[in-house]
Amino acid sequence: MPGSGRRTLFGAMCGAVAATAKGGGAAVGNVKVPDSRLDWLAELYSPLKFTPATVEFALPLGSDRTALRQADALVHVVNCFDGGEPESYWRSLNDDLLLADMESLEKRVERARKSAKGDKKYAQEAETLERMLAHLADGNPARTFDSDVAELLTAKPTICVANVAESSLGESPRSFGGESAITVCAKLESDLQELEPEERRTFLDDLGIAETGLDALIRRSYEMLGLISFLTAGHDEVRAWTITAGTKAPKAAGKIHSDLERGFIRAEVVAFDDLQSCGNLKAAKDKGLLRVEGKDYIVRDGDVVNILFNV
Repeated sequence: MPGSGRRTLFGAMCGAVAATAKGGGAAVGNVKVPDSRLDWLAELYSPLKFTPATVEFALPLGSDRTALRQADALVHVVNCFDGGEPESYWRSLNDDLLLADMESLEKRVERARKSAKGDKKYAQEAETLERMLAHLADGNPARTFDSDVAELLTAKPTICVANVAESSLGESPRSFGGESAITVCAKLESDLQELEPEERRTFLDDLGIAETGLDALIRRSYEMLGLISFLTAGHDEVRAWTITAGTKAPKAAGKIHSDLERGFIRAEVVAFDDLQSCGNLKAAKDKGLLRVEGKDYIVRDGDVVNILFNV
């Protein structure tokens, strides 16, 4: 909703945001996913290049909902800093999204009914859409319906962010619609970006904050999309590679280069926690913690991987 601080929050993640575009559009930024495992590997290898995983965020500008419909998930920023009624703010935006979905569904129901007169296979589609419409009319989001209906705003996974005043940091987490919200002070997050990393860490330590709300939001977004990272490490580069959970080793290798997938032989794998506890790769190998995995191996989050291939 207007005044929620979403522009300030987006600016803290992605840099300054231009003035609101007339007639729609969106500001877009790629945000680095915080990963202490990469930081540790960088200390170990002193690489020439350091490449974390990223998530793309888009800030809708104006009244155009195109950016919302194209997104894989939504972040709902709720104003919890001005003494108003956060629950009312949260409900207002959800009602707005529900109404947009209902309007879309009514048109689709009408088209399906017309098509069903000439082809009975559309009758089931019309029945499903009508049930979905009733579900939304009762105030329920599409994501809680018993079947998927594409391109609905309330069908998208949603993260709630409680944008609080700095004085409210450390209070009990808020929840909206039965789901716990991530607590963020967007103004503070924006101010922190002006500090050097060491100054930022000292400031957070003084506040007793181990992880900023911004980092928690980015990490949650990555996980909500069903994404994990496997890692490669060496003097040339330390890097996190983004894959979908459940990806097998050859497909993961293809993220690095298509030749690695095409000529995949095997993967040398060590879990990050095992590598860290041993101190280096040689020690992990001496303890038998460096494994050789084949084509059916499902890569896990935090695996440190070396691909052997031949083309």
